[in-house]
Amino acid sequence: MLIDDFVGDLDRTLAGPPGLKRDLVVEARDSLIDAADALEADGLHRAEAERLAVAEFGAVTQVAPGYQAELMAAAGRRLGLLLLIGIPITVLMWSVIWRAYPLDRIALTDEPGWYVPLSRALDITQLAMGLYGGLALLALSRGARWIRRPQAVTRSLGILVWVTLPATGLMSVSLSLTPGMEILPNFLPAVLANLATAAFWGLQVYGATRCLQITRRPAPHSRPRLPA
Repeated sequence: MLIDDFVGDLDRTLAGPPGLKRDLVVEARDSLIDAADALEADGLHRAEAERLAVAEFGAVTQVAPGYQAELMAAAGRRLGLLLLIGIPITVLMWSVIWRAYPLDRIALTDEPGWYVPLSRALDITQLAMGLYGGLALLALSRGARWIRRPQAVTRSLGILVWVTLPATGLMSVSLSLTPGMEILPNFLPAVLANLATAAFWGLQVYGATRCLQITRRPAPHSRPRLPA
């Protein structure tokens, strides 16, 4: 197998964050080219030098699992960082808005009995997500050497988002539909906060979906090739 064939096979086999995947594939290609150049300098023909360099580097089935593990961990770290930083910012943003909102326009005295418990449950759920994101980030970075199944950590982040995000969304909608809150959508800071929250939720969904897709893929394998 020549270098271009090997690199193409490796690129098709791997899945994960595009930037890191590209860096890993380029790194593998550069290593192979350096090895082939050294072999060619020793007197081998270029094609034979590339075949020998690829053979010494290892088959795709041998090297891809290590690369794929790094890609899965990277996807988990990105989602974990998003939860760790984004959720507290969102909670703080809405806390500030509620403090700045003109309370004289809201008849909070008529709020239902479930309003305060539901509001606290929403805050606790969101902060728990952020905490878990931080723990997962730590496990997939500094704690990677002690984590036997980083794939499970990455997958758990995706499942967490898909389970809790609909629940937090439903709680948020229920709170916003409370009698007396109907003026809030016309409050400019609240409009901007809604846009920011929607964008953040979109990033969560995208990151969670990617984590689930990557961790659900079968073990990397190389398609059979005829002898060169």
